[in-house]
Amino acid sequence: MAEINFLRIVSMPFDENTYVLYREGLASCVVVDPGLEPEKIVEVLNERKLEVVAILNTHGHSDHIAGNGTMKQLAPDAPLVIGHGDAEKLTDPQKNLSAQFGLALISPKEDQTVQHGDTYSAADIDFEVRETPGHSAGHVVFIVKDGTRTIVLGGDVLFKQSVGRADFPDGSFAQLKKSIEEQLFTLPEDAIVLPGHGPATTVGDEIEGNPFVGKPAGYKA
Repeated sequence: MAEINFLRIVSMPFDENTYVLYREGLASCVVVDPGLEPEKIVEVLNERKLEVVAILNTHGHSDHIAGNGTMKQLAPDAPLVIGHGDAEKLTDPQKNLSAQFGLALISPKEDQTVQHGDTYSAADIDFEVRETPGHSAGHVVFIVKDGTRTIVLGGDVLFKQSVGRADFPDGSFAQLKKSIEEQLFTLPEDAIVLPGHGPATTVGDEIEGNPFVGKPAGYKA
């Protein structure tokens, strides 16, 4: 089976990462967490001649859902998919935190919700769903197995040498740490983590060096 490619598109002003995943040789693709500059995503899709067949949200904060409307306009039949615990954030500017920035952002409603243990399939790619609360109550990560590679669409859970904020109304550092230890640190150490902000990292690098949740913070496998 052809390899899975992933592209990173960074949206300002929060340096939010949108990812486009597709199999080599196929036109269909999945867009994960379309951000506040969706025109950048459209430009990449047009350049690569890719067709959006699904839109995935790791969580419902505004910087990760702002481009949902543009993606739905571009691909009306592409399902908008989010974890069941964060679906209400899509249409609530207070809960998706946009009201605090004077944006009052409203996304289209979800077409489908997912929960822990589900597998969502699109563009010939299978996405394993794991619930990872802590940054937001309904946060999920999507895990893709591609031959010997494991790819984690990680949202705002685990960053390179850092972690997602846990000081939002439905956040909890204790939950975040538990999610990372139980759902991410149990993956292969060479698993690639594609975070919602900043550069990619690996599970092994974060176990060894992350000052918040790794061995420097007392983590023991």
